[in-house]
Amino acid sequence: MGTLEDMGTLEDKDKHYIWHPFTQMKDWLEEGPLIIKEGRGSFLKDIYGRWYLDGVSSLWATIHGHRKKEIDDAIKEQLEKIGHSTLLGLSNPPAIELAEKLIKIAPKPNPPSPLFAKGGRGGINNSELRTSMGRRPNSELSKVFYSDNGSTAVEISLKIAFQYWQHKGEKGKTRFLSLNNAYHGDTLGAVGVGGIEVFHNIYRPIIIPSLKAPSPYCYRCELDLTYPSCNIECAKELERTTSRHKDEIAALIIEPLVQAAAGMLISPPGYLKEVKRICTENNILMIADEVATGFGRTGKMFACEHEGVCPDIMAIAKGITGGYLPLAATLTTQDIFNSFLGEYKELKTFFHGHTYTGNPLACAAAIANIEFFEKDRTLEKLHERISFLEERLRPFTELPHVGEVRQKGFMVGLELVKDKKTKEPYPLEDKIGIKVILKAREKGLIIRPLGNVIVLMPPLSISIQEIEKMVKITKWAIERVTE
Repeated sequence: MGTLEDMGTLEDKDKHYIWHPFTQMKDWLEEGPLIIKEGRGSFLKDIYGRWYLDGVSSLWATIHGHRKKEIDDAIKEQLEKIGHSTLLGLSNPPAIELAEKLIKIAPKPNPPSPLFAKGGRGGINNSELRTSMGRRPNSELSKVFYSDNGSTAVEISLKIAFQYWQHKGEKGKTRFLSLNNAYHGDTLGAVGVGGIEVFHNIYRPIIIPSLKAPSPYCYRCELDLTYPSCNIECAKELERTTSRHKDEIAALIIEPLVQAAAGMLISPPGYLKEVKRICTENNILMIADEVATGFGRTGKMFACEHEGVCPDIMAIAKGITGGYLPLAATLTTQDIFNSFLGEYKELKTFFHGHTYTGNPLACAAAIANIEFFEKDRTLEKLHERISFLEERLRPFTELPHVGEVRQKGFMVGLELVKDKKTKEPYPLEDKIGIKVILKAREKGLIIRPLGNVIVLMPPLSISIQEIEKMVKITKWAIERVTE
């Protein structure tokens, strides 16, 4: 550790040189930054030697904890071979091995309908096939296109979906359908399918807007209905929009089960399955943005598995390397991939790529991450901790300024309200979420708010004792700030 003078220099240099993401820098410059220099398991250590429980997995990315030996060793072993080699015109062993592993763990299509069992009737056209099986021919995810972050994985998904229909001769399918409150990244295409005003409104003049459908935000229903008596009316509204514009829509993009950046908004049971049915019957592609929900966050490897849904395109990132290195991937079906095959002069090539696409170091980390899921039986052991977390969150519902507690697996959102009866939110100027997370920091817990929503998303490796600590500190911080 350096001297106190060195520490002060680091803080001063940070304020002088760095522009932090999603941060109001005026506030940052007035406060002392927290600078992390080390991590172990579920904990982070700052430059002064203080340890903090990492309650948000270093922005939802760390899976098995910090400094996981198996991932450390995989990166070191790969570094002794090569750090980077392009995937444009070349390949590398880790990228190939990882692609195989991703396809093996990806959501699978539902089993074929009995209609198509051996001895069933033949001569079925593609339209009948889509309707009866709920999926297209060659509908299993089977191809991997690498990139380096969630936004690019989504951008690639959108471009592939658009180009697919162009190759199919469906020239009118040029638009996208997304949900209100959606967040799919920060590149312009991803912003175009976003639906969070505070993030996206400023960019409206320079983006191509998407068609929108209601968000399944039951606590603040856009349709002024109440679940479950609503019969999931938001899905029916989505279907009406889809039916009106099906000849224009290339794809629908959705965060399966949880709209994460919107405040951990959890869709009601059956909603996702309905979305898939609507896409299939209206002949549009379904893009699942599993950037936040993937790699065990909801209790299954991917959120789509909870309702037996296999998307046509799936974007993944964040937890793919266990929180070690930037990497993302877009998975597609064989049917989609085949539409890009042709003679060189036909220009059916997917003209998209990144310098660090399929980086060997990142792919080696991702391979070790996935292998540890199996070695450690991570998902199997997760169920007990998810139940424990659910139990410990119940008392939050009694707090006078917690409007709703939302949980899906290890994805938790605690929505704070000024008035619980009317659901009146705290005004922006109160900065209530920021105050709560700063108060929690005093007790050694790092969490991050989404406006008035306090988010908990710890590493999957967190222990029962650490969950207890995280929840106790969070409750204490909310009570102190809101009382």
